Amino acid sequence: MVPDKVEVAVQGGLVSIKGPKGALALSCPSGTSVAFADGKIQVSCFAKSKQAKADFGTTRALVLNMVKGVSKGWSKKLLLNGVGYQAKQNGNTLVLTVGYSHEVSMEIPGNIVCRAGGTTIELESADRDLLGMFAAKIRDVAPPEPYLGKGIRYDSETVRRKAGKTGKGK
Repeated sequence: MVPDKVEVAVQGGLVSIKGPKGALALSCPSGTSVAFADGKIQVSCFAKSKQAKADFGTTRALVLNMVKGVSKGWSKKLLLNGVGYQAKQNGNTLVLTVGYSHEVSMEIPGNIVCRAGGTTIELESADRDLLGMFAAKIRDVAPPEPYLGKGIRYDSETVRRKAGKTGKGK
């Protein structure tokens, strides 16, 4: 069931969804079709190939994510852990200080809202794919390491810590 504030338009193989958080579009792969009637979106598979069946499930999930994104939105939170690690935002640029000899600057995509300050970065967007890709790109700057736990990690992520050297002599 599509929420009241969300508008859905299907033209040929293109699905367009608009809502309070933004607008998204999806081009359906061959072998699948999308129909909108009576407040419900119907995704169907008319080809019998294995690839078409896989595309059916993917298309169904993508359309569901689009509806949730334009109505409620998606969010991710990243934490910076380490001495001197910090994030700040200068206009449309995210500046990370993560222990390198230089600061790492990243341009924030247009349809992502970013709030960075201190050791947290909060991202919000209607597009789940773009949000996940940008969050992964930020995390790749300094992924968490298992010995001291330093690095950039997701809020829900746990870092498995390893024991260091025992310090025994011969």
